[in-house]
Amino acid sequence: MRHVGAIAGRELRSLFSSPVAYAVLVLFAVLAGFFFLSGVLQFQDYIVRMQAFQMAQQLEELNLNDHVIAPFIHVMSVVMLFLIPGITMGLFASEKANGTQELLLTSPITIWELVLGKFLAAASFVALLVLLLAIYPALLFWYGDPELGKTLAGLAGLLLIGVTYAAIGSFASAVTQSQLIAFFLAFVMLLVLWMLGFLADLGAAGGAVSNESFAGVLRWLSTAEHFESLVMGLADTKDLAYFAALVAGFLIVTRAAVESVRWR
Repeated sequence: MRHVGAIAGRELRSLFSSPVAYAVLVLFAVLAGFFFLSGVLQFQDYIVRMQAFQMAQQLEELNLNDHVIAPFIHVMSVVMLFLIPGITMGLFASEKANGTQELLLTSPITIWELVLGKFLAAASFVALLVLLLAIYPALLFWYGDPELGKTLAGLAGLLLIGVTYAAIGSFASAVTQSQLIAFFLAFVMLLVLWMLGFLADLGAAGGAVSNESFAGVLRWLSTAEHFESLVMGLADTKDLAYFAALVAGFLIVTRAAVESVRWR
């Protein structure tokens, strides 16, 4: 595994040599600023209205985590659902389109080193996005008193779901040589995984899903369900195991997809 770092560094340099990385960073920062400011202004307006109606008990129950930070992290997780496929779409598809994948496969590096190196590059970019986003909740610690543990759990949840998106995007890029197809394939898979819990609740309410066990399986498979627990500050090992299993599973099938090129 001694070549993983070199591959990840090469991939990151390639990413930042194109305008894609900078466009994603700027767009992410602008959207984060807009949604954060919007959330703070809505929270402030809500406080003013409650003070006008002298709702003292409700004012005491207000906190920055539940009314500003958690909704902000939720919105940005949806934004990442759109942006991360744009980062991962070229990981393997560009190598196929340029005809350089065969050179990589015949080099001294192993397939696992290739897959892990490219995934590590995408995961590092996700970590950069989360670090950039963390600046906004950090401002609230200067002017307010949010819960540190709950805030860190929410940011950790965003990092985990972003890394999971990167693993899924890597797989989508490995099964096609078209970056556009890789983008839409990754986006569709991420959207399906995100909405499974909602579909289970909708089906149960409408009678389409009568088996509670099946509905429970759909909820467990949903990334949104496990992400929600972390945003609420509930760092359960089953949620951590879910994200770890999903990342490992998609890296395994990504390796299989890359290795299949040798048999064609």
